Amino acid sequence: MSGPADATMNVEWAWLLLIGAGLLEIVWAVALKQADGLTRFWPSVIGVTAMLASGVLLTFTLRVLPVGTAYSIWVGIGAVGVAVAGMLAFDEGTSLARIMCLALILSGVVGLRWLET
Repeated sequence: MSGPADATMNVEWAWLLLIGAGLLEIVWAVALKQADGLTRFWPSVIGVTAMLASGVLLTFTLRVLPVGTAYSIWVGIGAVGVAVAGMLAFDEGTSLARIMCLALILSGVVGLRWLET
């Protein structure tokens, strides 16, 4: 039985792994915020582990997806997710302009996915 890392990975698997990699990017960024400069053990472990896992998943997607598309979507998911997490969990500024800018990033991510064949 072939798995997601198989050389014959299909496009659907690649997109699912890319979404997972983007979500793990959010996890590692938030965990490293909580790690307080890597001085707190468990947030540091979670952050570094999620970072490695995110990179590995991204690497698998690059077997199938174009690097420009995959990397842009990976970064976009992470950027929007971390910004939203910052607004919700860390009382970072929330303004209409900031939300509109995040919506532009999100529209770019959706557009890249929609245009990719």
